[in-house]
Amino acid sequence: MFGCGALAQVVLSNGSHGQFLTVNLAFGFAATLGVLIAGQISETGAHLNPAVTFAVCLLAREPWIKFPVYSLAQILGGFLASGIIFAMYFDAIWLYGNNQLIVMGPKGTAGIFATYPSEHLTLLNGFFDQLIGTAALVLCILAIVDPHNNPIPRGLEAFTIGFVVLNIGLAMGFNSGYAVNPARDFGPRLFTAVAGWGTEVFSAGGHWWWVPIVAPLLGAVLGVLVYQLMIGVHFEPETPSTAPENVNLTKVDTIEKP
Repeated sequence: MFGCGALAQVVLSNGSHGQFLTVNLAFGFAATLGVLIAGQISETGAHLNPAVTFAVCLLAREPWIKFPVYSLAQILGGFLASGIIFAMYFDAIWLYGNNQLIVMGPKGTAGIFATYPSEHLTLLNGFFDQLIGTAALVLCILAIVDPHNNPIPRGLEAFTIGFVVLNIGLAMGFNSGYAVNPARDFGPRLFTAVAGWGTEVFSAGGHWWWVPIVAPLLGAVLGVLVYQLMIGVHFEPETPSTAPENVNLTKVDTIEKP
């Protein structure tokens, strides 16, 4: 909702109420707020992205039955968030498009909600873009939540994950808006299809719609593999310590001796 709202302000104001940086800041801060709000619902933290949920299931930290359930909830969240922004900027959207809902082009407004490729981008290049962006996201999240790695101070995980999202946007947002999240793209795309933009939202950009779904899931696999092979396997398993018991016994002996 916050990210699409920032995009709406940039597009509908022709850049007078925001820029590329403000959109990335909005998405980064939105990720932080989402983790802060939903971080305690699951034992493995907030699930805001099917690709991240997929990665967690691959690592056997959540049962696979949760993947479709969480994914549907995430897609529904994107759908409802788009509806809220559409209602909020309803008059401005119609005015901007001269009473038309245009998908792409100079007066296109569908890009406020879902991602679309830039004119220079091919499907192959776009697929690679989403693959690497999601792999980077998953790899960084695994490092942040791994208690065996450099531990993040409790309570700062959400801010660190938001910083990762911001950094990906600043470095990889030019090609297609860095969805790196199937729900963030597909939920809003479904909304635009039923809200008046029509089925063109699925055919536009050379049928781009499937790329932000498939590529992030494969990117999640890549991120897991890279982290586990390069970082995770190097941590030795912990061995139980008997130090606390020895300390307690010493205290007892000291007290009981005259």
